[in-house]
Amino acid sequence: MSRTTEPDDESADRGRGAAATGLRMDKWLWCARFFKTRSLAQQAVDGGHVQVNGERAKASRQVRVGDRLRITRERERFEVDVTGIPARRGPAVEARGFYLETPESEAARATMREFDRLAAPVHSGRPDKKERRELMRHVKGRS
Repeated sequence: MSRTTEPDDESADRGRGAAATGLRMDKWLWCARFFKTRSLAQQAVDGGHVQVNGERAKASRQVRVGDRLRITRERERFEVDVTGIPARRGPAVEARGFYLETPESEAARATMREFDRLAAPVHSGRPDKKERRELMRHVKGRS
């Protein structure tokens, strides 16, 4: 009798079952492409920038389907409902299938993008001669 090298059905089901029930918070955020690296995701969770169902969470917490996440990344704030658990980090189109952003979150981000678009550009660097003279006039109270 020869033994086959194929895995038995029970062990294959156990592997899929673990991925189907939940995934570490930092790994889910990385797989869903909210952060470029898993360590950045872990730092965000540890810094309190990610909340699960309104509570602060640890990076090792299991994310499950149905959880609501509030993710703050720089100036952007996302509020998403988890709809799936990824098996791997895939392309962005595939990653968008694992969550559903709330309409309020989408509207708030659209408003913020519009505000940023309409805001005057920030001047960086030293003022030139003309700007320096205008600044001195303003500081000394002359019109």
